[in-house]
Amino acid sequence: MGLLDSFEKGLERAVNSAFAKTFRSGIQPVEIASALRSELDKKAAVVSRDRILAPNTFTVHLAPADDEKMGALGGALQHELDTLVHKHAKSQGYSFAGPVSISLQRDDQIATGTLRVESSTAQGGRVSWRGVVDIAGKRHPLVKGRTVIGRGSDADITIADAGTSRKHVEILWDGERAMVRDLKSTNGTLLDGRKVTEAALPPDSTVTIGRTDIVFHVIAQAAPPPKPTMTAEDATRAYDLRDGGPLS
Repeated sequence: MGLLDSFEKGLERAVNSAFAKTFRSGIQPVEIASALRSELDKKAAVVSRDRILAPNTFTVHLAPADDEKMGALGGALQHELDTLVHKHAKSQGYSFAGPVSISLQRDDQIATGTLRVESSTAQGGRVSWRGVVDIAGKRHPLVKGRTVIGRGSDADITIADAGTSRKHVEILWDGERAMVRDLKSTNGTLLDGRKVTEAALPPDSTVTIGRTDIVFHVIAQAAPPPKPTMTAEDATRAYDLRDGGPLS
């Protein structure tokens, strides 16, 4: 099922209510959805080898009559449009530099039955990429090139899991690439269910130690953070792991 089909299914509950009478003519909600999807594809830009940045702020210009009709749907329409944008971005591998914002704006220069979409990226597209890990509902930025995780108080991130070692695993991150390395733990380390000693760490993958899941993400942000430093040896190993080359 396509995204627009999913959108229409979700919106049907709202349209087939007291609001249905407002859609006899003029712009249809699915046309706004299609225009937003087209705007994402048109404005998405490759900013690095693995990063495609898409606009996150949208203004939909509507004729007065259409704006009034869409306004009758209130939050139902906004919710469906936001869901569609996020689903399409995920399916295409797009990243956002900040929260998604979609606004409908009355425009006297627009003819009834037509629309115009304007979009922009947070801070005019000046973004950087930050590695983070989510553990037990809490997000931890990777502010150093090497982050040790375990149950010991001397770990960079301490977790309350008796099934883990004091220094169980480390995440290496140089601002572009990441890798995971088991620190000779007692119970070992899993990456997406597969036991590893060390491996390249793709975005949105899950590292499991003991009973704890560590989910690694790469997120876009407007203000560049201090770039962590990885040793030359670790950087070379990260490249080899990601490209499938031999480990030295």
